[in-house]
Amino acid sequence: MSQIATRLACSLVLCLGVAAAGHSQSVGDTAATRFATLDKNSDGVVSEDEYDGSALFRTLDADHNYRVTVEEVQALLGPDRDGQLTAADRIRVADLNGDGELSDEEVRRVAEMRFQSLDTNHDNDLTLAELQVGFWRP
Repeated sequence: MSQIATRLACSLVLCLGVAAAGHSQSVGDTAATRFATLDKNSDGVVSEDEYDGSALFRTLDADHNYRVTVEEVQALLGPDRDGQLTAADRIRVADLNGDGELSDEEVRRVAEMRFQSLDTNHDNDLTLAELQVGFWRP
């Protein structure tokens, strides 16, 4: 997986309800870095099209079987950290049908909900300020 794809996936994993209190910051762990990754056309805002749940799904679905498993999320996130949701908890947040895996539809739904919660002025674009305010908010 390319570094850009990994950073995009990490950025969008916030959609899965990541609780990141106490997370140490590194490349890709700042709102500004994630914003720059998401702002594909560099126009200074992240549109709904750029905040793409389908792209997140494709990145998370490492074995390309059209299902995202706990193991795939765990592989992306690395070891569990104290005070954070586990990969299994993150799957449960978005798993509508309770099968323990995520479909493309489930990931897209959570991404849309996350986008709407971050878009505080409801203009269908995210600014860096909006992303920063909601950055660590699950």
